[in-house]
Amino acid sequence: MGHLVTVATCSLNQWALDWEGNTQRIIESIQKAKAARARLRVGPELEICGYGCLDHLMEQDLYLHSLEMLRRILLDETCHGILLDIGMPVQHRNQRFNCRVICLDSKILMIRPKMWLANDGNYREMRFFTPWMHPREVEDFHLPRMLQEIQGATHVPFGDAVISTPDTCMGAETCEELFTPSAPHIPMSLDGVEIITNSSGSHFELQKLETRLQLIMEATRKCGGVYLYANQQGCDGDRLYYDGSAMIIVNGNIAAQGSQFSLNDVEVVTATLDLEEVRAYRSAISRGLQAASSNAKYRRIQTPFELSSEEDDFDVGQRPSPPIKPRYHTVEEEVALAAGCYLWDYLRRSGVAGYLVPLSGGIDSCATATIVYSMCRIVMDAVKEGNLQVIEDVQRIAKYRGEGVLPETPQELCNQIFSTIYMGMKAQSSRETRQRAKDLAEAIGSYHVNLDIDDVYNAQKALIVGTLNFEPKFKVHGGSNQENLTLQCLQARIRMVTAYEFGQILPTARNRPGGGSLLILGSANVGESLRGYLTKYDCSSADINPIGSIDKADLKLFIGWAEKNFNLPCLHGFLTATPTAELEPVTETYVQSDEVDMGMTYAELTIFGRLRKENKLGPFAMFQRLVHDWSADRVKGPDDNAPEYTPAQVAEKVKRFFHFYAINRHKMTTLTPALHCNPYSPDDNRFDLRPFLYPSFWKSWSFKKIDWELEKIEKRMAKS
Repeated sequence: MGHLVTVATCSLNQWALDWEGNTQRIIESIQKAKAARARLRVGPELEICGYGCLDHLMEQDLYLHSLEMLRRILLDETCHGILLDIGMPVQHRNQRFNCRVICLDSKILMIRPKMWLANDGNYREMRFFTPWMHPREVEDFHLPRMLQEIQGATHVPFGDAVISTPDTCMGAETCEELFTPSAPHIPMSLDGVEIITNSSGSHFELQKLETRLQLIMEATRKCGGVYLYANQQGCDGDRLYYDGSAMIIVNGNIAAQGSQFSLNDVEVVTATLDLEEVRAYRSAISRGLQAASSNAKYRRIQTPFELSSEEDDFDVGQRPSPPIKPRYHTVEEEVALAAGCYLWDYLRRSGVAGYLVPLSGGIDSCATATIVYSMCRIVMDAVKEGNLQVIEDVQRIAKYRGEGVLPETPQELCNQIFSTIYMGMKAQSSRETRQRAKDLAEAIGSYHVNLDIDDVYNAQKALIVGTLNFEPKFKVHGGSNQENLTLQCLQARIRMVTAYEFGQILPTARNRPGGGSLLILGSANVGESLRGYLTKYDCSSADINPIGSIDKADLKLFIGWAEKNFNLPCLHGFLTATPTAELEPVTETYVQSDEVDMGMTYAELTIFGRLRKENKLGPFAMFQRLVHDWSADRVKGPDDNAPEYTPAQVAEKVKRFFHFYAINRHKMTTLTPALHCNPYSPDDNRFDLRPFLYPSFWKSWSFKKIDWELEKIEKRMAKS
């Protein structure tokens, strides 16, 4: 009996409800796995329909079409001769399950339903599926007629079982199950399962990969064995980017790791492993005693198919894949790559002519524009590598130079698919911001429009004067706060309308063959959204926002990195400029500042956001935490850069944050869909579900509790 086994996992760029496209990518991954001499192939979670189908997972059509696509795979003879682990939704006894279908040579060996469903953050699997609540139990699944004729039987096993081959034993767990305290791989390992597959639909967050990888490595470092992790990669139709990173782990060591960010629709990762190493690793006495005493025994579905070959043992060119070190990207690289790949998927699948961003001369819109340029760099690299799908997409979208003519540089591609527009005001906009916008557009190659909106603004303002016989004034001219806000919001909303106006007409005005329109990109960062420091239906209202859940600090890191790595020296001016909305007139004594307006710094907003969402702290608990973290009397460590405040100042900061968060929460209901990058995103659509009409926090019980706690603290400080 042989003991060298070659296995394959993959990352697929699936698209929700793209039935034939998804199926073709699955078949291509199987063919690539076979070409690499793999005997087992595992794919991502729900790969047939695409993970992000959401409420379509409640539709009967979806289950019918999933079965039809599975039938197509089973009948494809190029998919024979390899054990397949395929992800799809299945209806069983009038219940919907998220399943793995284990197949071999056109036959289904078993169907394994997911037991522990992801149901927090961006995930709502309990809305669509029923978890399988019977560990290590199996029942019969009645096959539909379209599969009975292929199977030669009416039923197949359905439940929590494992596959037994003459040379090893294989089990499957799905995504969330890995992260649970009592993960299925533990009892499987104790029952002699040597190869465990994990099929995931795991989305990107900044610096999340290390956590995920450590969990996967720990799974086999403690239990021993082989672990195959598969994942989707790309944008499959909503706010999430699935970041691939398919990998194969053996006894806690990485044997193979795929890319985290890529424009390849199909990426197959293979490794050769020695089953004897698994058995030797598991020979510890304590593990043996636990295995012997375990009552968790799995039903084994038998197959004569072997994963190893004695012939391979005689092939001296074959060897187990050596361990490799894990590969991680920095935060700056992740912003450039994740957002760039996401925007390309969104653009090529939306069928539009390109993107447009209102470029203000500030760092946020600068970051959005630089991300688009990063996208163009990634795309041109893929073109040079001969990626046929990318080449086809570029030829379809970028056609100013004629049908089939490819751009030669990122700047040339950028000029064809990306427009920037500076919408200034004579009194409010500075020469510096206008010049920064112009310099950046020239550096990245975007088609740039420079205009002023004074005429439109004055016409709208005249409506108030003529209708109400009242002329609103800015604060610096003696106006009230309400007048000041009215005039600022008027400018902001004019810019939104103007951006959409130009987005619809620019391709036609530039004589693009076939015309078309541009998607508008937003540039509100996560802190501004959380605080509500934006005008409802201004330029924060767009089609998609690549930086909507990235904080100011990470954006600055990205811009600093891009300045050097993209050779864009003009970015330095954005880094050193004071953040300003430029919605109020500039005078000799006054220049509008974001942080002054907000009453808090962007760094403080990040802390508030993380404590509110990740640490689940309300106003009182947040005060109790920060009064220590921000205390001027604390003992500071070497990396302690937190501010120093008195307890009264901390109380005021916390109250101010929650007050503005509450009165501006309604803005989140219309916020532009943003690429999900942070675990404290205030996205109201699915991730951060909260009311948008709050009682006054100034009169709230929690604020009173803060006052009483503050009084006790100050009394104690006075005594000491």
